[in-house]
Amino acid sequence: MDADEVKRRDRLGSMIAFARRTVPDLRRNAETVEPISPGSRLPALLNPLRWTRLPFLPHEGTRNRVMTRLLRNIALFVLLPTAVVGIYLFVFAADQYVVEARFAVRGEVEPMGNVQLGEFSSLIQKNNSQDSYIVQEYIQSQPMLESAQKELDVVRMFTRDEADFWTRYSGDKPIEQLLKYWRKHVQVHIDLVSGVLTLTVQAFTPDDALAISRHIVARAEALINAVSSRAQQDMLKHSQDDLAASEERMRKAHLALREFRNRWGIIDPAKSAEATMTSLVSLRKDKIKSENDLQVLRSSGLDEKSRSIQTIVASLTATNQQIKQLEDSLTSDGLAVGGRHVSDAILEYEGLMVERTIAEKLNDSATTMLDRARVAANRQHVYLAVFVPPTRPELSTVPMRGHALFVAFFAFLVLWGCSSLLIAGVKDHNM
Repeated sequence: MDADEVKRRDRLGSMIAFARRTVPDLRRNAETVEPISPGSRLPALLNPLRWTRLPFLPHEGTRNRVMTRLLRNIALFVLLPTAVVGIYLFVFAADQYVVEARFAVRGEVEPMGNVQLGEFSSLIQKNNSQDSYIVQEYIQSQPMLESAQKELDVVRMFTRDEADFWTRYSGDKPIEQLLKYWRKHVQVHIDLVSGVLTLTVQAFTPDDALAISRHIVARAEALINAVSSRAQQDMLKHSQDDLAASEERMRKAHLALREFRNRWGIIDPAKSAEATMTSLVSLRKDKIKSENDLQVLRSSGLDEKSRSIQTIVASLTATNQQIKQLEDSLTSDGLAVGGRHVSDAILEYEGLMVERTIAEKLNDSATTMLDRARVAANRQHVYLAVFVPPTRPELSTVPMRGHALFVAFFAFLVLWGCSSLLIAGVKDHNM
């Protein structure tokens, strides 16, 4: 007997054993067909077979038990929690009043950057600024809450007797918990296209909601005014500092020039040197004329001790002394009167004049820049434009009881359905 025959025998034995095990079950689950009477054979053949028992389906009593259990679970896990939520919404839930205000930050503001939104990108760059987001963050910040608490006592507003046990704020909690509660009842949204800020405030009385919203708008407007004023001051401060530095430099240049004139005793060394040169030229002409006269007299054979020659010689000596003094005053080779030289005075004077000219130019430039900065600062004025002011509500819009009840029912139904499927899958896997 080869191996293939052995495998066929084993396979056949396995099939026979499986058939023996399943025959009783097939017999128990076999369909019972009503016999067909001889007189009504054709109608019976034409009519579909009537099954009195389908395999693998529970009996009628079992189906009733399954339906009863299903209804009980729906009532327990869906209808009962929904009823509890409905009782809270329609019996205990306190009415809340909503105040809405809309405003925008206007003025010459810098765009936040390129926003890839097609044809609206230029509109967004014009209207969306960091100031809008500053206002949004400030409204939901702790400083705003502390300001409202100081002026309005929002803790008292959020713990009124009109509030129910679920939405009422517990007054003994720290400031961080109060800030979370504040952010739930005070919300700000920004429209990315138009840059409009929408403020919504919820409170348990219309007057409280109106007071909180008005306080928020006033504080936001004060913040924007402070930011605008700070920007203008920062823009002007640098120009004012430059102008003050240039004025101080120009003042020092004038003081140095005055001190020079007092020390040297001259107003303009250049003009004084020019006058000295004119005198020197005149003296040299006189010297040449006297030398010519002296030469003529000597050539005529006149005695050296004669009065004419002695006069001309004395005149030449005086002229030479004057020329020597003037030349010494113009250069540093000799000493002028008082040990001061015109060349040194001219050099120092020119340095002082250059410094004064630079200081004056810088002062003129700083003055021009300050004027331009003032014009630019006036253009950078930013303000808060409130086009939908807060108004006192007449009707409570929160909570939306019907909508909330439907959402609760749907949520419980989905939760129960998912849980049932999960439990059934786990049971089927364990079987």
